[in-house]
Amino acid sequence: MSLFRINSNVNSMLAQRVLTQHNRSLNKSLEQLSTGYRINRGGDDPAGLVASESLRSEMVSMSAAITNAERAGHIASVMEGGLQEVGGLLQEVQGLIAANSSTGGLSHEEKQANQLQIDQILQSIDRIASATTFNGIKLLNGSQDFHVTNINSNVTDYSVNSAKLKQGEMLDVDMIVMDSAQRGTLFLNFMVDHVMAGGSGLEEKFTVEVAGAKGTREFSFSSGTPLASVAEAINLFEDGLGVVAKVSGSYVKLQSAEFGSDQFVSINVTATPSGLVGSVDKSSADDTNTLLGADRQFISMTGPIHDKGRDISAVINGVAARGRGLTASISSDALDMSVSLDGNSAAAQTVGSLELFRVANGGMVFNIGPEVNINSQIRLGIGSIASRNLGDAMNGRLDELGSGGLFDVGSGKLDDAQQIVSSAIDEVAQMQGRIGGFQKYVVQSSINSFGVALENLTAAESAIRDTDFAQATADLTRHQVLSQVAVSVLAIANSQAQAVLALL
Repeated sequence: MSLFRINSNVNSMLAQRVLTQHNRSLNKSLEQLSTGYRINRGGDDPAGLVASESLRSEMVSMSAAITNAERAGHIASVMEGGLQEVGGLLQEVQGLIAANSSTGGLSHEEKQANQLQIDQILQSIDRIASATTFNGIKLLNGSQDFHVTNINSNVTDYSVNSAKLKQGEMLDVDMIVMDSAQRGTLFLNFMVDHVMAGGSGLEEKFTVEVAGAKGTREFSFSSGTPLASVAEAINLFEDGLGVVAKVSGSYVKLQSAEFGSDQFVSINVTATPSGLVGSVDKSSADDTNTLLGADRQFISMTGPIHDKGRDISAVINGVAARGRGLTASISSDALDMSVSLDGNSAAAQTVGSLELFRVANGGMVFNIGPEVNINSQIRLGIGSIASRNLGDAMNGRLDELGSGGLFDVGSGKLDDAQQIVSSAIDEVAQMQGRIGGFQKYVVQSSINSFGVALENLTAAESAIRDTDFAQATADLTRHQVLSQVAVSVLAIANSQAQAVLALL
């Protein structure tokens, strides 16, 4: 049954409600198209908004990590430039020392001129160490090195390259020596304190070929030569052999000049006086002062006898260390360091534990990661490259090559000076290599990795929050048509009440 009422136009109310809905949808489409975002407020998509904000936070942190890594790379480049220049200057010093070693035809004035050049080079090295800066921060003067305390008296040299440290905390570095470092050692046991006279007279010769890590040489001694003279003759060629001789009782002890598995001593007795009784003896593997007993008699020798040195075997803070001679080093994410022990100390020759030192703080801190925590931090220690610091404790320091120093060109100790410069060159080269590795394998790899991660995060956030314009324009067209239809329907619904007039 048809109802004709004019106080309540339900059809008009329905049309108004539908028109309002379409207008709301139309406005939403217009907003999405004008802002470029599908989600403009929480009501658009609550879960999507939460996910989007979380991804945005990660994107900001990732962008900051890339910026930090790039800044670290720039700092490393500045340091490498300074080190490269110092390395070139050290090569110049090496050449000047070699030039001064040839004294024939070299005037006093030329020597002085060479020494002046060395002095100027040392001053330039100190100037580079002091002047290499980034944003007002000095990089190569030692201010960016780790602060180390409680250094064990058995430690002759150490280097802390990087360490994981929380702010205000300290790191104790302990070592357990598993096998001590040893020299290559052999004994020429003559049974008496001189080369015995042979049955046919003093004209008989004792001939021995001695070899070491640096070379080989044959020595010949007349019968009756004191053992001290035998050792003195061998020591005269210590630099060319890498072997040191020492008399103890009735034998001459021959040792490699250095510790380590790349050091050795080789003895080959090729001729002996007819009345000479003796042998070549080896030492204990764990104690070079202990003889194992007669190894081979002179008269029965048919070839050389060798004895190699041994590298130290140790564990540092629970990590198996790499040993080379008296130096042990580890490279882990928590600690990268090396330490050298005193070869004359009992600790270096004894299996046991040592408290090496304590890392208090220091180093350059780079937060190369999206999170601010110890896992994202790289703490890099850069020591001083001033001339007073380059070199090593065993051979000497570079500043001792200056005028009046222990190893200046007038000292006559050019071989020692050359060792110091070689050690300094190696030290600077190792620093360059370490910084280069930091640039390539830490900085650049982090930038590459974080760049890819940032792209993926941006794509994920965009899929959640950004407007799909193809879909939005289709929705806009639909809502426009439906809104216009709703307006027309509302007009019809409003006109229906006028039909009542036909009944009056």
